[in-house]
Amino acid sequence: MIITRSPLRISLGGGGTDLPSYYREHSGFLIAAAIDKYVYINVHRRFVDGFLLKYSSLEEAATIDDIKHPIIREALKLVDIQERNLEITSMADIPAGTGLGSSGSFTTALLKAFHALKKNLVHPAELAEQACCIELEKLGEPIGKQDQYISAYGGITAFRFMPDGRVEAAPLKISEETLFNLEDNLLLFFTGYARNASAILKEQDDRSKQADIAMMENLHLIKDLGKQSQKALELGNLEEFARLMDVHWQRKKERSTGMSNNDINAWYDCAMANGALGGKVIGAGGGGFLMFYAGDKVKLRHAMREKKLTEVRFRFDFEGTRVLNQ
Repeated sequence: MIITRSPLRISLGGGGTDLPSYYREHSGFLIAAAIDKYVYINVHRRFVDGFLLKYSSLEEAATIDDIKHPIIREALKLVDIQERNLEITSMADIPAGTGLGSSGSFTTALLKAFHALKKNLVHPAELAEQACCIELEKLGEPIGKQDQYISAYGGITAFRFMPDGRVEAAPLKISEETLFNLEDNLLLFFTGYARNASAILKEQDDRSKQADIAMMENLHLIKDLGKQSQKALELGNLEEFARLMDVHWQRKKERSTGMSNNDINAWYDCAMANGALGGKVIGAGGGGFLMFYAGDKVKLRHAMREKKLTEVRFRFDFEGTRVLNQ
């Protein structure tokens, strides 16, 4: 039996510049952090022929081409799995559609399991690129590359997305004290909304392809905010990092009317009045998790509890996608 896990992620700056429609013309830059909430994949051989797939649905298929789940089908083909008697099960600590990059984590964990089945060694960069190939190229999803890369690498990592498709990854140079303070003061609250990231990102993707001036200027600013955030984190200036988060969120909302709603705006304003120094919605927007950097954690937690928002506590993950059992 093979078990793999891949971490979910939070974006710390520059999100949205990892879409090909932007970085192919202007290059992209963002910072992301892997967290200790995971997608798990379990693969083992059955005693009978055929594929048995357990995810949000239960599926049986005689051949790879019969598999309805597009990512599983394409991952089996990409790794050239010859077995036709596999049971594949996925589980997650946090459900999909909540802005933490679960699709990218699912794909990297799945590919890692299939490579383990074939006894292949695979570098995080290769794993991430294969995941991107499946989601962006084969399936044509209007999404970016950050989820696949941060889940494969782990840590708190800066990524540069080059016009020729190359991705450069480098861990942030953060002191241990800054790391602990960042971990302790970043708080996640679930809004209760799940949404399809592809639907929200399609508007950005379409406008980027059309070289929409307002969208381009917005993404240029977001990229610059990402670089400023890296500088603030590496200098240990977490109050400045929090301020940049707030600027990022205010500008991010301008990209799409689906980015926020009245409830999210009210919760955000409440948090900023009760101990938060900065924050934003994680992921494409429209729901999922609100993340805040807290100046006063007790006051912020109390205010969000009054609003019936559930906190999810986390730590950073520095292992990336890995095999737990083989």
